[in-house]
Amino acid sequence: MGSAKIPSVFLLYVVFLVIVVFNGINGQVNNWLNGHATFYGANQNPTTLGGACGYDNTFHAGFGVNTAAVSGTLFRSGEACGACYQVMCNYRLDPKWCLPRRVMTVTATNFCPPNNNGGWCDPPHDHFDMSMSAFFRIARQGNEGIVPVLYKRVSCKRRGGVRFTLKGQSNFNMVMISNVGGSGDVKAVWITGSNLRSWVPMHRNWGANWQSSIDLRGQKLSFKLNLVDGKTLQFSNVVPSTWKFGQTFSSQNQFS
Repeated sequence: MGSAKIPSVFLLYVVFLVIVVFNGINGQVNNWLNGHATFYGANQNPTTLGGACGYDNTFHAGFGVNTAAVSGTLFRSGEACGACYQVMCNYRLDPKWCLPRRVMTVTATNFCPPNNNGGWCDPPHDHFDMSMSAFFRIARQGNEGIVPVLYKRVSCKRRGGVRFTLKGQSNFNMVMISNVGGSGDVKAVWITGSNLRSWVPMHRNWGANWQSSIDLRGQKLSFKLNLVDGKTLQFSNVVPSTWKFGQTFSSQNQFS
């Protein structure tokens, strides 16, 4: 009597679990790191969950609704704003609530503050408070608790160019930078006007908001961005001289 054939899909899944068990007990699996996740904002419009990064509307900022607030070890005092992560529920550790082989890419748009009482967002935990729609792509409905996850940094794929939203007043310029591709997290920013001959460094005010204290009204504005991964891109005359505070301008350039 011939033996029954084992479906190839099942064999592949068994191999995947063996790799996870062998490599992922205390470390990482092919650059996957151990963390935990839950969801927040169940009764809120997910596009408003820009929080500590200062994104007034995550959809308008180019991130959609697949977003997350991250713990301090990941947030890095706001430097992580705009960074992208692939998150997968760790089915081996929690088969009851995890959906197997489901991977979700989320953008860090908020900060999950510590409670200094052993909470999941306390150091040194790597934790994601995901939007509800993103969370239930990797975890089963009915779970309102914490699930173990595997996560890794990935390149951000954005539609269109980098966006610059002008805030502030008179000689106080605050610019919210969004829809950044590549590593997504901005390390340094410079600004210049059409009447200037040099680049002026900006300073992070909070989250994705950068500030300078020079009067640039009535000038075309250009920016230079340096990302955490070292890539630098220049955005020449992306803002016309007729700009006003409160306006958003999209560039033609984008990080890859």
